[in-house]
Parts: sequence; structure tokens; C-alpha cells
Amino acid sequence: MTTAAFVKIVSVLSTLQLLLVVVHVHGFTLPRSPSSTSTTTSLKVVGQQAESFGPASVLRSLKRELPQIDWLAQGEGNPDNKINIPPYVQQVLSQPEAPQREAEHADRTQRIRSRFEEAADDARALRGMCVGEYDDNAWWRSPGSPGQRLVTPEQPLRVLIAGGGLAGLVAAAACHAKGMKVAIFEQASSYAPYGGPIQIQSNALRAIQRISPKCYEELVQAGTVTADRVSGLKIGYRKGNKLAGLYDAGDWLVRFDTVGPALEAGLPATVVVDRPVIQQIMVQHGIPEGAVRIQSRIESYETNAQDGTIVATLKDGTKTYGDVLIGADGIWSQIRKLMHGLDEGAGGFAASGAAGGALDDREARKLAKDTVKIAQKAARRYSGFTCYASLADHRASNIEDVSYQILLGEKKYFVSTDGGGERQQWFALIREPAGGIDPEPTEDDPHPKLTRLRKEFASLGSGGDADGNEWDPFGLELINASNEDDIKRRDLYDGAPLLATVDPQRLWSPWAKGPVALCGDAVHPMMPNLGQGGCQATEDGFRLAEELAKVRHTDDIAGALGQYSRVRVIRTSIIQGFAQLGSDLLVDFDLMMTIPILGPFFLRMTQLSMPWVLRFLYTAEF
Repeated sequence: MTTAAFVKIVSVLSTLQLLLVVVHVHGFTLPRSPSSTSTTTSLKVVGQQAESFGPASVLRSLKRELPQIDWLAQGEGNPDNKINIPPYVQQVLSQPEAPQREAEHADRTQRIRSRFEEAADDARALRGMCVGEYDDNAWWRSPGSPGQRLVTPEQPLRVLIAGGGLAGLVAAAACHAKGMKVAIFEQASSYAPYGGPIQIQSNALRAIQRISPKCYEELVQAGTVTADRVSGLKIGYRKGNKLAGLYDAGDWLVRFDTVGPALEAGLPATVVVDRPVIQQIMVQHGIPEGAVRIQSRIESYETNAQDGTIVATLKDGTKTYGDVLIGADGIWSQIRKLMHGLDEGAGGFAASGAAGGALDDREARKLAKDTVKIAQKAARRYSGFTCYASLADHRASNIEDVSYQILLGEKKYFVSTDGGGERQQWFALIREPAGGIDPEPTEDDPHPKLTRLRKEFASLGSGGDADGNEWDPFGLELINASNEDDIKRRDLYDGAPLLATVDPQRLWSPWAKGPVALCGDAVHPMMPNLGQGGCQATEDGFRLAEELAKVRHTDDIAGALGQYSRVRVIRTSIIQGFAQLGSDLLVDFDLMMTIPILGPFFLRMTQLSMPWVLRFLYTAEF
């Protein structure tokens, strides 16, 4: 069997798995109408605690009822599971065409951190933004020639984009590269970074390379290669038994490389780049000067019945005119709300890539409560996890061997990745109800977020967390290297997979209606486990411009946008389903470590499947 044939089989199996995810999430029921006062599914209700589901729930209950035999859990873990880079990974990393690890050094650290500060200063100063005469004379202020028309180099398509995060910037750069006029309207009052560096994986790098070779070169030069080390899953605390295998805290469960599948597909190696640097590069090299306008939320739009053009109205009443409107405005998309006729409140303000960094703790507390209500209106699924995140100015103890790892536990897990410049980006995902907030700082506890996290991931010799589990110390290494004010908290939501609708129009044109289309988190918000949220948004932008570039007459716009959404929806839904299912299963990994036969089989299948999952992600065709 050829590799291509095997990949096709994997794709088919992935689609079947996606259908299982749909059943798992919706229990063969359709989402309630937007007017419903509550949203229920067979998995979680908005605001309720996430729990183990299906067979895992049965096994966990059964295990609690069975007598526990202490001697089965005594002994040492396998020493092979303590090796960071096993021979099979080292063999791939040692290939001549693979990027070779260059040890961290002061010059590179200074270069990366200086570039971050420079880009952040550019964003704060609104360099290259739509201000002054750029704003006064902007093309989108004029309705243009009335009536349907031919699309020519002299009269190109005029594309309005809601949202100035990664999805909006890439879509704008892709359309601009095809000769279209572009304008981005970002609701944030400042173009601040949020969420730390972004992993631009191999598939997204190829999309950017096709859109703008200059942007690609700048991103690779500015980034830090993460594909030159090992990635994988670890057990957070001691687990297992003599029948299923013993694992000490921090032992590897799954180790893999990301460069092998990328090399097979002829793709560049994954890099991590600071978010403001990505914004700076895209603004300077991807789009015309003055194409981004901040404090500009698109509140409503109308389609001219005569010629199909768009009139979009900003929150301040300003009218904007174009041929195409792209909703790249995030998971709580106002454009999605208008397109699908969702209730008022479904298109709320959220921490988008451009806006979220401006949120302080007071605003974040209010947003946590408001988001529960917005999610009900917007038919979004609460994942069951709240997420603490930070970028620690810290040289990790395993930086030369490990670029990405997850410490797994029953009710939580801890994710860390190299952020470049001797910094570590980390995420602590904890199962709890939506809308939760941390106490305000007091004299007795001036650092409530750090206090909680130190208890949640209490390390060896401390007595452990609330369940008595003593975690591998790496989690606390990064938590203790972080400042209270730099730790951001938000509940994680995603969206229903592909088949959660029976609307014929949406089935035929899932992300588009007339001259309006959606991309990025507006259509496929996903859990962060695969690191593909921004990567899929980048693929969206490439495909969107490719289809619009075929338009020769404005009458063909709706057909091109429909084709774009049909091309993209299957792939993104599979990846979204993988991320969703993976998140739900990660916190049951610890259970598998105690079950004879089933546990080792489950673990082995996970180890074998990772290269094929990466091969599906890292494709040159999207």
C-alpha cells in the first residue's frame, strides 16, 4: 500500500471519528434555536463541571469500588520512559535535511526579545495603521460604481474584513497578493498582543509562503525553530501498577518529532513567533499601508439587492462599502451572528488576537461572567476547562531537548512550549464550571492566581494537590517563574462540528452567504491541544483568496465564497474534532495507566497514531 493511499484511509477514518464526535457532543440532538434560554447537550451544560464520559466514566466508577492492592503500585518506573530523546526520534532529528538544534545563547535571546519590544512599540504607535489622511481618503468610504460589473485590474474586488487578528491579517494579505483592495476593521482600542507567541506549524508556513514569500522569509528569520527537539505527553504524577505498567511523575507516555512528517511533505519546519512580530510583519510586508483601522467594530451590514455590494456600518455610524465582507472576528463573531440570525448578545466582545492583551484583571472578571451568556446565545460549547496562561521569562531546565510537552492528570493538565528567547509559554487547563473568577488580591494573599496554581500542581515532597497527587516539578518551575499580572485566565469554548445543522443553505455553503463569508475562529474555534487554531485560519485565508481570484464578474462572488467554504469545511472539521476529542480524553489518560491490557494497548495506539495525525495536519494542499 502506498503512503498516499494510507493517508487517504486515515482521512476517511478521521471523518468517521468526526461523526462519532458529533454524536458524542450532541447525542443525536440538534442544537437548540438561538431563542432558547438554555443550551443542553449530552456532554456538558454551559456552566457545569466537565466530567469523564462514556466508557471512561464507567471504568472510573468501577475502579473506585474495587479493592486497592498496595503492592501492585510499588516499584520503579521504566528507566526508558525518563529519556527525553529516544533513538527513533534522534534518528529523525539527525537527518541532514532536518534543522539542527543551535543551543540557546545570549545573542539570540537578545535578538528575539528586542524584536518583540520593537513590534509592540510599532503596534502601540499605530505605525502603518489607518489614521490621518489614510482614514480620510480611504477607498472604502466611497460606494464605487453602481451596478454589477466586470472585475479587472483597474476595478478589482473590494474586500472588507472584520477582525485584525491573525485570521484577518492573513486573509487581507492573501487577497492583496491577488490584486484586490483590502481594508481591516478591528474593534480593539489598541493593537496589543494577547496569548504570547504563536506556533506557526509547517502547513501554515507553506500557506504564508504561497501568499507572500517576503512575509514567509521575515517570519522564519524572526522565529525560533521548535521542530528540532522532541514533543510529547508525560504523566503528571506517579501512576500505574505492575499489571499495566508503572510510571513515575514526569515519565514520558508518548514522544514524537514534528519534523519527520514535515520533511516527508516537503514543508518547512515549525517555528514560534511572537504575536506582535507577526502583526508587524503582516502589516509591513503583507498589506498596503493604512489598511488596518482600529476602534472600528462592524456592527451591521446590508447587501444591496440591485448589485450585491456590501454596505457595512461601524459602531460609530460610519458607512463602509465593498464587494465582499469577511468575518474574521473570532469565536464571538458579530458577522456570524448577523449571517445566521442569532439572538442579540451572540456577537459579544471577546479577547481576540488583537484585543485581548488590553484586558486587565477587572475587565477579565467581568468578561468571564458575560461570556457564559454570550456562549448560550452563540451556540458555542463550553469545553469544561478554564485556562491559565502566561509567558515566563525563564530558561527551561529541559530546553535543549524538549520543545513541547503536556503533563497529564485526572482533572487538569499542564502544557508548555518553547516561546523563543529563553521564554516558556505555558497553559494550565483545569476542569471546573464556566464563569469562575479568582479572588481579588488582598494583604494576606497578594497573588491569588499563583497561590491556586501552586496548590493545583504541588510537586514532589509537598504532600500533593487536593487529591494527594504530587506533580512533576517542571510545572511549578514555570509557574514560579511567572508574575501574577502576566497570568491571564479564560474559559475555553469551541464550536459544534460540521454536521450539527440541517439548514440546506449552510450544508451547501457552510461558511458563506451571498457576498459574506467567515474564516478562522468565527467558524472553527477549537481546543488548543493540536496548536492548529491559527494554522487553520491561515489555510482559510489562502484558500479564500484563491477562490476569489477566479472571479471575473461581481455576480460570481457568492459562488466563489461557497466553493471556498466547501473546500475548507471537511478538513477543518476533522481537525476540530480531533482537538475536541483529544481534550476530553487527555484527562482520562491517568485512568488508562491503571488498567491491565487495555491501558498498554490504548497507550501504544496513541504512540503509533501520532505520526499519521501529523501527516494529516502537515499537507501542502488545503
